[in-house]
Amino acid sequence: MSNNAEELLKRPMYGMKIVPVGLSTLTMSVVFDLPQELLVTLHLKDPTIAPPPVDNAPQTSKYAPEKDVERSGGETKLSTTCQLCRTFFPNVQEQRLHVKSDWHNYNLKQKVRGAQFVTEIEFEKLVDELDESISGSGSESSESEADGEGAKESTLSALLKKQAKLGHMGEEEDVKHKERKRGPGKPPLIWFSTNLLPTNTSLGIYRALFTNSEQEQPDTVDIVCKKQLRPVPAKPPPTDGSNGVPLPSTMTSPQIFLCMIGGGHFAGMIVSLAPKLGKQSAGTELRQALVIAHKTFHRYTTRRKQGGAQSSNDSAKGAAHSAGSSLRRYNEVALEQEIRALLAQWKDLIGASQLIFVRASGSSNRRILFGPYENQVLRQNDPRNRTFPFSTRRATQAELMRAFVEITRVKVSEVDEAALAMVAAAAAQSEADRAVSQAKAPTLQAKAQPTKDEEAANLHTMQLQALIRRSKAPALLSYLETHSLSPNFIFYPPSTQANHHAPTPLHLASSINSPAVVLALLTKAKVDPSVVNKEGKPAFDLAGNRATRDAFRVARSELGEGTWSWNAAHIPAPLSKAEADKREESERAEAGKAELERRKAEEDRLRSEAGVVDNGSKKAGRGLGAVEKTAEERREEDGRGMTPQMRMMVERERRARAAEARLGRR
Repeated sequence: MSNNAEELLKRPMYGMKIVPVGLSTLTMSVVFDLPQELLVTLHLKDPTIAPPPVDNAPQTSKYAPEKDVERSGGETKLSTTCQLCRTFFPNVQEQRLHVKSDWHNYNLKQKVRGAQFVTEIEFEKLVDELDESISGSGSESSESEADGEGAKESTLSALLKKQAKLGHMGEEEDVKHKERKRGPGKPPLIWFSTNLLPTNTSLGIYRALFTNSEQEQPDTVDIVCKKQLRPVPAKPPPTDGSNGVPLPSTMTSPQIFLCMIGGGHFAGMIVSLAPKLGKQSAGTELRQALVIAHKTFHRYTTRRKQGGAQSSNDSAKGAAHSAGSSLRRYNEVALEQEIRALLAQWKDLIGASQLIFVRASGSSNRRILFGPYENQVLRQNDPRNRTFPFSTRRATQAELMRAFVEITRVKVSEVDEAALAMVAAAAAQSEADRAVSQAKAPTLQAKAQPTKDEEAANLHTMQLQALIRRSKAPALLSYLETHSLSPNFIFYPPSTQANHHAPTPLHLASSINSPAVVLALLTKAKVDPSVVNKEGKPAFDLAGNRATRDAFRVARSELGEGTWSWNAAHIPAPLSKAEADKREESERAEAGKAELERRKAEEDRLRSEAGVVDNGSKKAGRGLGAVEKTAEERREEDGRGMTPQMRMMVERERRARAAEARLGRR
């Protein structure tokens, strides 16, 4: 079976060569030209089994060929995953691009807020409802003015601000709506399997390729068989002489319309689903995509490094009066007229299209396409409307062709079912853990709410500490008496580092060296000095100078030996108030005397230095013959090192002073 599977996957009819004008080649598998032996054995995969990861990452603009599954040494490499967004990637490079996207950053915000993550399709719908224009896609790092970092920030900030205004009721409705969207049976891909391929190999087709009526039918395999088309013979298509757009040789095959708009870029294309036969140099047949019509526009409509359309900025902040804003307003109107004129020109081709794929970010861009306006071509309620079920880049012809190839190709994926089951089990476990944490959250929040007593204790703590630090002893005593607080009040919360070191007012006053507050608390508030902190130290051990320690000794002298256990408080022998004042006065006198001596010594030093300078100048004058310099020489000496402009300014100032002196004498 393995040899047959490899031959089946390598058959030429699986290759589809896309050769539009100005684009390079790309080989992909195509949905509308499957081999007959594969169609006979094709059957729908069990929907209860989780779908395998797919490689739907954007490709480079040169369309280099690549395989759906990477193999190394006969083993399949598992794709990297994003557990936050619940999506898969083929390599690390694509995962890094995803991490920089708006979708991933929005899910990060959702996780921080404890909300549910959103899928990529849901995120695009949320962005479409914004009243702002987005500069292209967040999956591309562009160097133009439309794709700056500001566009990303403005998009996320605008979306989060809008959701914050909805309120609790609006959030519940959004969650219910999203849960309905994520119901079973609505994944973006429909998976098939066949007996010709190994059991771990699955084939996927995008659900968007099926019409609404086809999706309701139970026999999906029969619909795929009916979608098979015969290739169109390779004939030179006629050319319309009016505009030079190649017209198809036949209109019997179905066709689809694709368009993208964003950041001043527009690209539209109508492609036939039936491939066109061609020949390579070796003579083998090759399928080519038949592009019926294509057109691109670009106008400067977004602000550089800020993002958003000029009309959105005007509606939010008022009309700006600048040359750039006027040019952007003009380009917005011109772009709207060009796009609507093109849609009117393609009205018959769009009407004959089987499906319509549109990417229009922002309400202003959707208004350009869907109106309402007179003789509009595209309508919001058209059942053919589809969105691209994968990330897209800036609206260009190459990006439209890449999107067409991505939509119409068959996804071939090989994974280890055991590894896939482990990933699904891990995701289910994380979801269960999150549900349990959310269930416990209200209980934790209820316990974290402080009681009225705790709030009152916290308020008293802040007031008392403020009065102690400002040495307001009378106000402190009045506050304790007014609020009927204990003199040995314990600061709240006691777990903080500051309250751990100084838990009472006496400890805090002693630690900041406030002798007046210490004496007032001991003698008037009758605070117990033997109370210790968490470190086992009484308030006396926290004193940092002699004045504070003397305040404890004075309180012992005034209160008496039998009032408190002074030895347990580590307070030395009592000291009377007079002795303390006398010691303080003597210390002040000694300090003043020392300051006078220091000043006298400094004055003597300055006088001696001034005498040495004067003697040196006199000796130097006698050595030069004591010749007095003229006014001109003094001016030249003063002007050394000055520029001519500086000399002119000095001379002007000198003359002005001389004139003022003459006027003063008059």
